[in-house]
Amino acid sequence: MSGKTARQIARVILQGFGDYRTQFTDITLGARDRFLNADWSGAQEAASDRINLYSRAIRDVMELLDAHTGGHFREREHWAEARMVYIDLISYRTDPELAETFYNSVYRKLFHHHLACNSECFINSEFEGFSVHSPRGIYRSYQFHGNPVALVGRMMADFAFELPWANQRRDVRNIIVTLKDALPEASPDTCMRVDILKWVFYRNKGAYLVGRVISKESIQPFVLPVLNNERGSLYVDTILYDNDDVSILFSFTRAYFMVDARNPSECIEFLHTLLPEKPRWEIYSSIGFYKHGKTVFHRDFLEHMAYSSDKFEVAPGVRGMVMAVFTLPSLDYVFKIIKDHFSPPKDITKERVKDRYYLVKTHDRVGRMADTQEFSNLALPRERFSKDLLDELLSVAPSAIEVSDDTVLIHHLYCERRMIPLNLYVSSASEKALYDVLDEYGNAIKQLAAANIFPGDMLLKNFGVTRHGRVVFYDYDEISYLTECCFRDIPEPLYPEQELAAEPWYSVGENDIFPEEFPVFLFPDARIRQQFRQLHGDLFTARYWQGVQDEILKGKVMNVFPYRRSRRFMTATA
Repeated sequence: MSGKTARQIARVILQGFGDYRTQFTDITLGARDRFLNADWSGAQEAASDRINLYSRAIRDVMELLDAHTGGHFREREHWAEARMVYIDLISYRTDPELAETFYNSVYRKLFHHHLACNSECFINSEFEGFSVHSPRGIYRSYQFHGNPVALVGRMMADFAFELPWANQRRDVRNIIVTLKDALPEASPDTCMRVDILKWVFYRNKGAYLVGRVISKESIQPFVLPVLNNERGSLYVDTILYDNDDVSILFSFTRAYFMVDARNPSECIEFLHTLLPEKPRWEIYSSIGFYKHGKTVFHRDFLEHMAYSSDKFEVAPGVRGMVMAVFTLPSLDYVFKIIKDHFSPPKDITKERVKDRYYLVKTHDRVGRMADTQEFSNLALPRERFSKDLLDELLSVAPSAIEVSDDTVLIHHLYCERRMIPLNLYVSSASEKALYDVLDEYGNAIKQLAAANIFPGDMLLKNFGVTRHGRVVFYDYDEISYLTECCFRDIPEPLYPEQELAAEPWYSVGENDIFPEEFPVFLFPDARIRQQFRQLHGDLFTARYWQGVQDEILKGKVMNVFPYRRSRRFMTATA
């Protein structure tokens, strides 16, 4: 009976995984038509739908397991054998590493994360270092024979879309002029090869051709963003060849790409040659496999813990009213636990906070909100916690943790990339750095608004600065859709006594926001306030916010480029 139940468990999970991958692929393949038809709202809906597929698939599998095993799947005695059966079943697939993660998700839905053992699930992968290679390869190669015009022309012809190029000659010229700056060593006798993935990467309003230039000295990434002018033709908007620019394109602050990576490991292998400094878990997440990205992150984390000895400590910066935040100095991430009680004026619930984080997961992050990894029942060694940190966690979030002699069990937490809090960055920035980061801060707020997100609490302490100098929002408990807000001018007082009164002389609704109050609230330092006003003073007017709302309500999906506007070809839209 035990063997029969184990086989049923393995087969039902694999069936559920197969159904999930079919639906995932169907949504992904639709990206091409959405791009060609300029169906931008459809692209946003599809991105959210694809993320939501996973949790629904796990629920469906749980119901099928109950029906097929009569509830016996809840008994742990079957799972070691089920794991062995499952390995045999998935060894023929092109995505076995993803299948392992799906199995883990079902297993951990049943049993506490800290009780998991590798004999029953896949704490370690059975396919580590394994890569499935397509018979025909996943990229096209082009040899450079001293004729860049012919080379670029062939590349563009090989990626023919149903829509024509608006001005292919202009695009080729722009690409070649830029490449001469990027690759000054290229000459007619240069031995150089260009590889481009056959799969097009779709996200938001762009289609991206992703490749690399290989010479004797180096491997250099490059990406061609292709845009739809919405008049029946396409154009190349720029070429990205700088490592930082390409890294930002695949950043944890952006929505996941739609790309038909039937052999995920082979795709990751190629992308890792372009971005060797970017962890593989982040690359998996960037192409939509965010659950497997979390799996790889956890494995990397366990390995780091085994080879390090520093202690978790309270993260630098102003203490939050909603989250207790800690970090491991040797690791470039922070961990967030929702507090049991929130100090006034916070008037929200734990469930509301979780809902806001899920909103960010499924929404277009436009490069301005950090993606997070969510963990339940994560067990960490007690000896790695500083006494001050443990005392604080037990004080502010006692229901979220259990402490034993050797373990700290955290029932729920979020993990995200560590950044320099903006308020700390500003306090020590040079004049040039201050100007740049204030401009970035304003751009971040405007790009969030363009994505229909109002941050709520826009204090500098709720934003961080990445290693690329980008400003990213990371405090989500008060975010809302911009279209839910009511932006108002402060009414003129009828007589002087009203203006001097302690309470407002005008009515204030629940969703009312008065941008005129932002300057002093956000910038107590008058010098910084004036500098920001010169850069982004329109953010202090209700008219600006109302204008963005009007565009969104008309159904317009605004342009937010995943690269600086200065990178764009000047004639791209001509």
